[in-house]
Amino acid sequence: MALYHHHFITRRRRRPMRIFVNDDRHVMAKHSSVYPTQEELEAVQNMVSHTERALKAVSDWIDEQEKGNSELSEAENMDTPPDDESKEGAGEQKAEHMTRTLRGVMRVGLVAKGLLLKGDLDLELVLLCKEKPTTALLDKVADNLAIQLTTVTEDKYEILQSVDDAAIVIKNTKEPPLSLTIHLTSPVVREEMEKVLAGETLSVNDPPDVLDRQKCLAALASLRHAKWFQARANGLKSCVIVIRVLRDLCTRVTTWGPLRGWPLELLCEKSIGTANRPMGAGEALRRVLECLASGIVMPDGSGIYDPCEKEATDAIGHLDRQQREDITQSAQHALRLAAFGQLHKVLGMDPLPSKMPKKPKNENPVDYTVQIPPSTTYAITPMKRPMEEDGEEKSP
Repeated sequence: MALYHHHFITRRRRRPMRIFVNDDRHVMAKHSSVYPTQEELEAVQNMVSHTERALKAVSDWIDEQEKGNSELSEAENMDTPPDDESKEGAGEQKAEHMTRTLRGVMRVGLVAKGLLLKGDLDLELVLLCKEKPTTALLDKVADNLAIQLTTVTEDKYEILQSVDDAAIVIKNTKEPPLSLTIHLTSPVVREEMEKVLAGETLSVNDPPDVLDRQKCLAALASLRHAKWFQARANGLKSCVIVIRVLRDLCTRVTTWGPLRGWPLELLCEKSIGTANRPMGAGEALRRVLECLASGIVMPDGSGIYDPCEKEATDAIGHLDRQQREDITQSAQHALRLAAFGQLHKVLGMDPLPSKMPKKPKNENPVDYTVQIPPSTTYAITPMKRPMEEDGEEKSP
């Protein structure tokens, strides 16, 4: 009797791991249907790679121009022997000239995070500048970028300047019709803002054509988001797959639309990352639904903490009361459907047959972890993953 009881308990303990098998199948089938084709990923890779190489050439060109101007200026001042102070100043100027005007180009958004779905046509890069970017710099970069692209590739691109958005937009001329936005920004913008918030008095002499500060701050935030995502979410089992599936849900269901983007990514990482063990895609999706259904986005809920801001910030602070209630109610309904074996209705797909046909043994599985190979062209610093932090924050 005791042996039977032990066997029964053991089976009961194992059973919860099996009840998500059907959910796993449905989530993975849905994921396969929304995942970009190889042709789409290659088109994205080509456009991003061409632009990165061209921007590197633009940076070299601007650097050569500034070095030429610096040498001319030094030659004009050769007749004046500098004293100790002027020597020190000249050394500082020389060190400053060693710093490029364009410090680096980094991938952000869907490309950097590997969250592209079928039909995603809008790509993003951030161009880091030494000083606050201006309209004059934007014009110079855009004009020379057109020249450099012709030397990098035979593909034809249309280049548009968007001063109001502090950006340059590149469009290709073939299918799929991709649009790549290059956001100009500088760390100086945030450094000044933090000093002002700290109560410091600054005497800032900005050029009259300096680009919009909020756009520059948003670009810097997107950089922090990309680095955080690569460190926290990319290596978390099932997290990226669930985010892709829920990105599709946010597009299909209007109620979920306000969660699209950064709030959804934070929600999934926190929900899945706080579990006490790795989970399959079906169980991970249900855990995210449980978190939403519990009321964390309600006005009296805990909200979604933004780890990329120094001040305490709620990533869903932009939602109004009605949106919060609708999202919570929708998550509760989705959770009920999942509990009664109808997850396919949540995913917007037909139910799968109880037995799936066996795959041929020689069929290679698709690697869903990396969509676009990392850039080796031109970056200010490599994206590093703080592995030592993972164990602490992910423990329940």
